[in-house]
Amino acid sequence: MKTSFPKPSAPIWYIVDAQDQILGRLSSRIATVLRGRHRPNFVPHWRSGDHVIVLNAEKIKVTGDKVEQKTYYRHTGYLGHLRTITLKNVMKKDPTKALIHAVKGMLPKNLTREHVLKNLHVIVGPKHEHEAQKPVPFPLS
Repeated sequence: MKTSFPKPSAPIWYIVDAQDQILGRLSSRIATVLRGRHRPNFVPHWRSGDHVIVLNAEKIKVTGDKVEQKTYYRHTGYLGHLRTITLKNVMKKDPTKALIHAVKGMLPKNLTREHVLKNLHVIVGPKHEHEAQKPVPFPLS
């Protein structure tokens, strides 16, 4: 007997305003939608997620002293070349990287992660160029 799967439907474009949203809570909701887990026909090995446009990435909030204490690490590949940068400096340099890094950490660590992240569009400011896709408001519940 053959297992039947429903056909994947066309992706929906969602738009969310990140102003005064908490970084971690928003990232987990975005990761759920990007992966497609909010759909009733979710299958783990299909890329059936939707696109998410995030506006006002520079106005995202964090709780506690994370702005000063949270550090991001990267290694150059040379001995002793561990580079660190705080969240405060990341937000000054490129505010989109903090949200992308948080969402990336909440996706499964396999080959589909980079493909799913291409559906995330993080924008500084309130204007975006995806009007032709007719984005709908993001389901924040």
